[in-house]
Amino acid sequence: MVLAAVTPIGAVIGVVPIAIGIGNGSGVVGTYVFVGAVLLLFAIGYAAMSHHITNAGAFYSYVSHGLGRLPGLAAAGVGLLAYNCITVAVAVALGFFTRKVVRDNFGIELPWLVWTAFFLIVVAALGRRGVDVSAKFLGAAVVLEVVVLSALNIAILVDRGWSAFSLEPFTIAAVFTGASGVSFMYAFYTFIGFEASAIFAEEARDAHKTVPRATLIAVVSIAVFYIFTSWSLISAYEPDEVQAIAAEHPDAFVLDIATKYLGSIANGTMQLLLVISIFAATLGLHNATARYFYALGRDRVLPENLARVHPKFKSPYYASATQIAISAVVIIVGAVGGGDPLLQLSTSFAGLGTLGIVFLQAATAVSVVAFFRRRADRRWFTTLIAPTLGAVGLLAAAGLIVWNYKSLTGTTSSTVNLLPIALPVVALAAMLWGLRLKRIHPDRYASVGGTDLGASEDRQPSYSD
Repeated sequence: MVLAAVTPIGAVIGVVPIAIGIGNGSGVVGTYVFVGAVLLLFAIGYAAMSHHITNAGAFYSYVSHGLGRLPGLAAAGVGLLAYNCITVAVAVALGFFTRKVVRDNFGIELPWLVWTAFFLIVVAALGRRGVDVSAKFLGAAVVLEVVVLSALNIAILVDRGWSAFSLEPFTIAAVFTGASGVSFMYAFYTFIGFEASAIFAEEARDAHKTVPRATLIAVVSIAVFYIFTSWSLISAYEPDEVQAIAAEHPDAFVLDIATKYLGSIANGTMQLLLVISIFAATLGLHNATARYFYALGRDRVLPENLARVHPKFKSPYYASATQIAISAVVIIVGAVGGGDPLLQLSTSFAGLGTLGIVFLQAATAVSVVAFFRRRADRRWFTTLIAPTLGAVGLLAAAGLIVWNYKSLTGTTSSTVNLLPIALPVVALAAMLWGLRLKRIHPDRYASVGGTDLGASEDRQPSYSD
């Protein structure tokens, strides 16, 4: 489920070329090494926490247990904003690439907004059916994606040889050249989804075993895959020309390489898989976001209707419908503004959402340390060193993203470039709402975090129960 939500082929075709073109060029490879290492350190503590807390609210619940209810509510607010933004960004990209693929292969010309609306309807239908149906579709999609991209990597290696695979992209100088913050943002963006293992924990058969295992396997496999794939794509060109080529035609960068090394049939196959992959990501992110709404409704932080489940499918269908409605409104408003769907609308929402997730991951890493220190846990690396180093790396990456935010959005619009301010504003508003709950509805405030914050092994009953 989480590997498909990460959308390997969608990230490689739709995101990596932009990171190369407007970011740090060949240094994207080293960027993936750094990001993979930071997220692995984070995931070690995150997985340890999942042994003790099973909650669809994930970040929100973990921060509540580690740092307290008010910080937990701040995390909830940022989480809702971030996941909704990323869902919108991916849905817009889905409409953009579907329009291109259908036009180029079948000669049918429809606006990207029409395709996005169509896929949102399909996502709404699948979201209502529950996670099992989605997981089967996503599992098949991710296998096909990995097979095709692996074939491309091998073809490049066989044709170009190891001599074309320079180690220069791994150097510090290559990583921190150009708009490196843009590449860091996109690298973190392409990992988003692996943390959903904890979000779906309530629907897992044995969450205490499968969630930690899925989290760590996902991070390692995604990192290795992105590192070698980006290295292969860069090695398909001469080092001094790859950034200019990626910047000029980011949407055709990978497809042109596929045509050269695998033939025109591979190009068409990858275009079809691209649409399937981005749809899979939209579906996965929608499901994750809906479960945040569900968890907050169940805890009575938001309206309790959000915690209603379908009588037959046992899915959080009110929360799912709410997320679809929000996405539809935001996308329509953005489309009316007339900005480029990929390089402005999708990028802006992706940037804000990714920045929010990175801050949440850092806060969660700190929460892991606090949670286990209170329990006098003696696993120093798992519950102290790894999450601490992860938090430091995540905060450094967040600083780079903020510093390079104008390069990321590609616009001089002060409105767009000031969007990161929304994160602390939402966090503050959520904490003020928490203080109001504490004063007026202390029973509802006591339920923040999903379980008794003084307990050690409590498990919140899932809606499937």
